[in-house]
Amino acid sequence: MPKLLPAQEAARIYHTNYVRNARAMGVLWALFTLCFAILMVVTFIQPYWIGDSIDTPQAGYFGLFSYCIGNALTGELICKGSPLDFGTIPSSAFKTAMFFVGISTFLIIGSILCFSLFFFCNAATVYKVCAWMQLAAATGLMIGCLIYPDGWDSSEVRRMCGDKTDKYTLGACTVRWAYILCIIGILDALILSFLAFVLGNRQDNLLPSDFKVESKEEGND
Repeated sequence: MPKLLPAQEAARIYHTNYVRNARAMGVLWALFTLCFAILMVVTFIQPYWIGDSIDTPQAGYFGLFSYCIGNALTGELICKGSPLDFGTIPSSAFKTAMFFVGISTFLIIGSILCFSLFFFCNAATVYKVCAWMQLAAATGLMIGCLIYPDGWDSSEVRRMCGDKTDKYTLGACTVRWAYILCIIGILDALILSFLAFVLGNRQDNLLPSDFKVESKEEGND
């Protein structure tokens, strides 16, 4: 086995550590992306974006497309709303928010499906494709979170939250965990996107493994 010069040996060690660290960060990024996708599916489905409080006229809660409001006489919750039936969604703003959050959720899931491309394509390209998808998902979540309060003036929301309820004014109701989780998801998607861009650039900048010195060349030296 040919003996390496000190500078070549140092470069080889640096290259090995560089690749190992990049792969470790890639695994963490993939795991965080998977966890984030699960959280986004839960956020999209769960109807706990806004809800009642001790001062609301009616009990209940609202999500992106489904909602439940208590009956004034029996107190029993009556639930309505379906993502496949836009007519059951009480506000056009809710419909728009559902569209953008839904697209964002599909983009995050799509970035997970892109993991299979690591077996067929250049790793840097896959990272960058996922990064753009996650950046688009962050944009969609931001738009959805900003548009959603525009529907708080709908008759169904006012019935639960009181007459003081209006666009971007929640009246006696409170923001629930799903809405907060979606807002946090914007930051999560941005961080994942940034990390994917960094990993993609690191793949481009990986040092070439050309530190071997052929024995014949060493013999000539």
